[in-house]
Parts: sequence; structure tokens; C-alpha cells
Amino acid sequence: MAKNNMADLLFTESEHLQKLNKIVLNALEEEKLISQKLYSFEDKNVSFSHRVADKVASFGGSWNFIFSFFVFMVLWIVFNIVPKGPHFDPYPFILLNLLLSTLAAIQAPIILMSQNRKEDKDRERAVNDYLVNLKAEIEIRNVHQKLDLLIAEQMKTLFELQNVQVEMMDEIKNTIKNSSPKER
Repeated sequence: MAKNNMADLLFTESEHLQKLNKIVLNALEEEKLISQKLYSFEDKNVSFSHRVADKVASFGGSWNFIFSFFVFMVLWIVFNIVPKGPHFDPYPFILLNLLLSTLAAIQAPIILMSQNRKEDKDRERAVNDYLVNLKAEIEIRNVHQKLDLLIAEQMKTLFELQNVQVEMMDEIKNTIKNSSPKER
């Protein structure tokens, strides 16, 4: 009878390991899916116009641009005010105003294109953050399932072992009871 119980225990342990393997395989499959989605938004093939928009936006929003443009405007004004200098744009500086308006009209949409692209990347990052959080939740659930399964299987095994021990103790008691006083 004890041999049958041991065989049952081994069979139960085998079932337990199979359940754990299924949980691990499911977790690995889910990880692959999330990993594939995480790498899909990388900027590998950025078009030339997007790269130009990013460069213009990064330079147009920097102190280097402000200082260099300030120096350019001061030199423009000085060359057109100095009495003996070349006066290609006299005092109301109409050409300078046209240049500033044109620069603002061209630079603003380029900066907006760059910001829109960065906003799209931020949106994709938010989706990927959500996926990572979802994966973490799935992993936590899997760990809980594994722990619950281990505890349940351990309790079942302990009860079965306890039953085997009780049966063995009963057999020992019966053997002691049935033995004659001479054998003691």
C-alpha cells in the first residue's frame, strides 16, 4: 500500500511540474510579443526632411541661434547706418524686415513638424510604457499562480505523506498488538 502511495506522489509531482512548465511557456510567449512591440517604434529609417526639421528646430531654439542672429542684425544695421558704408538697406530696414518675416514664416512650420514628430514618438513611448506595465502585471500574476500552485501541491503532498505515515503507524500498532508477549 505504501508503494502505491509513493507512485501517486510521483505522478502528482509530475503533474505539478507540467503545470509550472505551461505557466512559464505562456509568460515567455507574452514577453516575446511585448518585446517585438517595444522595438517597433525605433527611429531606424528617418527621412531626410525629418532630420532637417529636427536640426532646424534644435538650432532655432538654441542660444547659439539667438546670439548669432543678434550679431547678424547688429552688423546689418551698422553697415546700413555708417555714413561711408554700403547702404543696400537704408534706415527703415525694409529688406531686414522682409528677411525676418521670411525666416519666421519658414522656421515656424519646420519647428512644428519637428514637435509633431516628437509628440508622435512620445505617444508611442506611452503605449510602450503601458505594454511594459501590462507585462509586469502579467509576470506578477504568473508568480502568484506559481506560488499558489506550489502551496496547493505542497499541502496535498504533505497530507498524502501524513496519510502514509498514519497508515504505517497503524500497521506498526497492529503488528505490535498481534505479536505475542514472547516476541517482545
